[in-house]
Amino acid sequence: MKAITRLFAGLAIVGAMGASTAWADQPGADWKVTKDQAEATLKAAGYTQITKIEADDGHWEGEGTKADGMKYEFHVDPLTGKITKDEMDH
Repeated sequence: MKAITRLFAGLAIVGAMGASTAWADQPGADWKVTKDQAEATLKAAGYTQITKIEADDGHWEGEGTKADGMKYEFHVDPLTGKITKDEMDH
């Protein structure tokens, strides 16, 4: 019985690890703003370093540091290029 329990636990772990990459968001075909363009917009808005940027839930999302040395979370609209979220990361 223990062997079957271990087998199912192992399969569940492997399945969960594989699902995280399989479900990763991709930029939409209609996105007009590339990752590089989103980064340029963020730098123009005061970000000195972008530590993470990825397609997620229909927008560019990530984290970065501004000139004040604080870390921020951001969202960039992929159609307009406007920053729609710019909040300090606690």
